[in-house]
Amino acid sequence: MRIDYLLCYDIKDDSRLNRVLRYMKGKGIHLQYSVFHCHLTHTELLKLMDDIKSLIDENEDDVRIYPLLANFNAIVLGRGARIPKGVDVFFD
Repeated sequence: MRIDYLLCYDIKDDSRLNRVLRYMKGKGIHLQYSVFHCHLTHTELLKLMDDIKSLIDENEDDVRIYPLLANFNAIVLGRGARIPKGVDVFFD
């Protein structure tokens, strides 16, 4: 079963930040500078967590993964939270 997650990060070092960004671009929808929406199985979530742990410095960086409620509706204010061009989203 897949669950939606919001992954947010604050990475102190630019080289680590770029590595995490490149990694995450293949894992979810890039919503804001350091925020991704991911649709993952439990196994995929565990792998993502292990992979990110290997890319960050746990003493300096902060990564948070929030599970999202089923059938959530986001509230969007301003110009953000649009689905990026070239990304197709399919709902079951």
